[in-house]
Amino acid sequence: MSGQKFLARNRPPRVQIEYDVELYGSEKTVQVPFIMGVLSDLSGKSEVELPPIHERDFVEFNIDNFNDRLQSIAPKVSFDVPNRLSDEGDNFHVEMTFSQMEDFSPYAIAKKVPGLDKLMEARQNLANLLTYMDGKAGAEELISQVLDDPELLKSLAAKAKTEHAAEGE
Repeated sequence: MSGQKFLARNRPPRVQIEYDVELYGSEKTVQVPFIMGVLSDLSGKSEVELPPIHERDFVEFNIDNFNDRLQSIAPKVSFDVPNRLSDEGDNFHVEMTFSQMEDFSPYAIAKKVPGLDKLMEARQNLANLLTYMDGKAGAEELISQVLDDPELLKSLAAKAKTEHAAEGE
């Protein structure tokens, strides 16, 4: 059985365009393939100069070439958002470019915004700590001791900063 017949029987297309044609005295129904073209400026504020619309060609997008097409379009967004990372009430300017589908994930967006990247890293470290502590009653007790004692917490943080600075040298 051919693939077309299998699809027609099991999953017919949603749009079927047919017309009747008289060919050599007999009527025949001809099905026209449904092809859709979309005109859209998806580049945002891209730095790549685009030709005028009448000079552009249609470009086929599919799952195999999506990242290549996205990279050639080089979409860019630039906007201001309220700054919720600090107590200052001013706006925060955000500029992002996208070159692959993964760039739209929350983690990738957080990495592109200064301030959010540090929060995302801290969140990842806490998740790793939680995974490490799972099932270790002694570790949970030790962490709650550290969190309950502000002086111990400050001394551990200071020690970690000096060790981190020593590693950087």
